[in-house]
Amino acid sequence: MNRGVSIIEATIAGEADGWRLDRALADAVPTLSRERLKVLIASGAVSLGGLAWRDSAKKAAGGQVFAIALPDPTPAHNEAQDIPLVIAYEDEHLIVIDKPAGLVVHPAAGNPDGTLVNALLHHCRGSLSGIGGVARPGIVHRIDKDTSGLMIAAKTDRTHEGLARQFHDHSIDRRYKAITTGVPTPASGTVDAPLARSPQNRKKIAIVEGGKRAVTHYRTIEPLQGAALVECRLETGRTHQVRVHMASIGHALLGDPVYGRGGGAKRALLERLGFRRQALHAARLGFIHPITQVAMAFESEMPADMQELFSQLHV
Repeated sequence: MNRGVSIIEATIAGEADGWRLDRALADAVPTLSRERLKVLIASGAVSLGGLAWRDSAKKAAGGQVFAIALPDPTPAHNEAQDIPLVIAYEDEHLIVIDKPAGLVVHPAAGNPDGTLVNALLHHCRGSLSGIGGVARPGIVHRIDKDTSGLMIAAKTDRTHEGLARQFHDHSIDRRYKAITTGVPTPASGTVDAPLARSPQNRKKIAIVEGGKRAVTHYRTIEPLQGAALVECRLETGRTHQVRVHMASIGHALLGDPVYGRGGGAKRALLERLGFRRQALHAARLGFIHPITQVAMAFESEMPADMQELFSQLHV
């Protein structure tokens, strides 16, 4: 089936006179990112008076009216699946999901479907924009399969770009609740240690000199019996960051099958409760809405399994 094409007219604003074409068009059509426009310009999809402009750096003039031939988004390769979602917030630009433990975010080897992406494709059908030219939800960050809690997905190019910039600038407020082995001493502190794939085991993340900078600020919320409820605030957001950083200071997350050494002294309790994941929950997510510029923050209570574990360990 041939893809359809929509024609968008973009009038260059007076204040954009002399700007690069890609920048001026992004200002005129805020739903398209500059990166997307560069691709369209290079492909000959942007024209003035019937003549294609193929140079993104060419200067535009105020009052010019360009025609943008925008191909319909190609279907995502992933299948839309009717998987229930807990939605903390949704508008035409973005969606905030309260992800349950056990739900994989992205299809990959071993998890070809049944993921959050499959669920979003079904839920947002008809309202997803063509992010990068593909009809798919814009996943700008991930949460491990067995970590629960809040995460955000974008519906449009502009929203995706704005959120990605905030994640890159480390301005997103992300706070996790974790139940650790032992009580951290001192009760609060910062772990600033670079992370990368472990040279010994490529399936694990480790503190590696020359790795990507990773910073976790932690504080003990409440001491428990041989454990503690801890809040971890992420300054950066690396893979397995909280799990590796807390383990590095001797306080691995209870139930962590990779970095927690099987539960240690709490193994019998974990087995009795059937708790088979790291005790980690994305409890708070704060950001500036990329379109409205309104500061937004969402909080999520610990799920039932972590609540029960907390209750059993309460002094």
